Amino acid sequence: MVNTLINVSAYQGAPPDDLDTNKASRKILGGPIYDKDDILKVLEGGEGAIRPWTKKCISDLKKYEISHDEVENYIRIALASGKFKGSEWCKGKNDGVYAACDSYQILVKEWVPVAHKEMTFEYYVKFAIGKLGNLMLIISCHPPED
Repeated sequence: MVNTLINVSAYQGAPPDDLDTNKASRKILGGPIYDKDDILKVLEGGEGAIRPWTKKCISDLKKYEISHDEVENYIRIALASGKFKGSEWCKGKNDGVYAACDSYQILVKEWVPVAHKEMTFEYYVKFAIGKLGNLMLIISCHPPED
């Protein structure tokens, strides 16, 4: 059987054929799969180097009012102090298109005007480096969800 799934990430390897039917095959053992220096190099490309890549990510960024600068900051926090949650294949907006992603849990201090103080909030960020190495694909960026 020929694998018809496309890997658009810099991670070397093809997505398993059963990704659409077997949730367990989404996991990529080991990790993180992307090197910190490679991630930072992509971030140097500025705003154009970071792309929300899934419909849910685009929706979540709007829903939680997360700006481009905040996404970049969350990635930097993930690299500096985030808790690595695992690597997995993630589906893009189009059928058959996948990216190998690293997922992190981070804690972010934010000023809360109504409380008149800084508070710590939990977020999850999942991303991949694009195949050419010059684009950061943001798969998810959100606070904890039920």
